[in-house]
Amino acid sequence: MPLSGALSIWRRNLRATMIETRLSIPEQDRRKWNDAITQSLIRHFPQLASMRIGFYWPFKGEVDGRHAIRYFRMSGANVALPRVVAKGEPLQFFEWWPGAPMRRGVWDIPYPEGTRRIVPQALFIAPVAFDEAGYRLGYGGGYYDRTLAAMSPQPLKIALAFEASRIATIHPQAHDIPMDFVVTEQGVYHAGPNGLVRLGCSRESLRRTEQILRQRLAESARLGALA
Repeated sequence: MPLSGALSIWRRNLRATMIETRLSIPEQDRRKWNDAITQSLIRHFPQLASMRIGFYWPFKGEVDGRHAIRYFRMSGANVALPRVVAKGEPLQFFEWWPGAPMRRGVWDIPYPEGTRRIVPQALFIAPVAFDEAGYRLGYGGGYYDRTLAAMSPQPLKIALAFEASRIATIHPQAHDIPMDFVVTEQGVYHAGPNGLVRLGCSRESLRRTEQILRQRLAESARLGALA
């Protein structure tokens, strides 16, 4: 759905500001914060080791989730990178492993070539900004909006971001889909009915993740019965 003129301009200006802020983070801080996010992912989401995970190749100073991805892959997960197959179409995900054949795609971002297509059960997503309700602001191309809208049941949606990317609200519209979790250098946040809630321990993350996955499994079974 097209945005109103004022909101479209506001989001465009916000994107530019947030990307500039992210790129200005000192390298020492970036490494430290990436390490903290990696450890939070490993500690709080052990279920990912048995799932199909879609992730992203870091771009414009995004959080680098590849260390966590390598850990989960070595623990049994299948992992995949997105590819833009056509303008205005949902992303498709193709299996990745260290040394997989790669090509450059949109915005010169690499994707696997000639590997099998995978439908992710969980997604790592890099927002340009995220808000207190768990909504994300992307780059404006709508790729993840279309991808998530086309996925049923929904995957486990985990945004990886620095606290510098947090804002009060993105002014979500009907097409915007909130994340399930946001992981920053400060910890893990669950996006619930009352907005982002920081989870104090891995047991709480485990419980909430299991609850979400059970709901998605029930939804999948219901959709299968209706087919």
